Amino acid sequence: MSGQEHEAHEGFDAYMSARWSSLVRSLVLLGCSPHEAEDVVQTGLIRCLSSWDRVRRADDVDAYVYRTILNCWSKSRRRKWWGERPTETLPDDAHHGDPADVVVLRRTVVAALDRLSPEHRTVLVLRFVADLTEAQVAATLGIPVGTVKSRVARALDRIQLTDLREEEAS
Repeated sequence: MSGQEHEAHEGFDAYMSARWSSLVRSLVLLGCSPHEAEDVVQTGLIRCLSSWDRVRRADDVDAYVYRTILNCWSKSRRRKWWGERPTETLPDDAHHGDPADVVVLRRTVVAALDRLSPEHRTVLVLRFVADLTEAQVAATLGIPVGTVKSRVARALDRIQLTDLREEEAS
């Protein structure tokens, strides 16, 4: 890589390392398999790398990257072959804590998210899993901040109402 290319990509490695697991986790909670999520995130980050100068100058880098990844995910749903490229290094897949607790928690969260519409699920995942601000979620999805707030509130209400009904039934 030339010195010019190195400068153009400055900060990308650090950004990717810091956000990789959060990006993948977000897509898994949106309904991707872990392997599919890794592939989509890798594709999105490759796109971001090719225009990293523009990405890092964006008002909100996280919103820009999440938007790119959501676009890649949407596009991947419309075609069968993704044009994957092999890589020499794989992301660290270390798990922490009791694996049984992780499985129970994951199943509970996924079951709660599955009861929501795609719009409500998306805002919850971006807001609380990806830890984006309301403004970042709005920028990522191209919707007003007020819409983000109302979708989050309705989604949380729906999850709580469903949980209460299940408790009453048991």
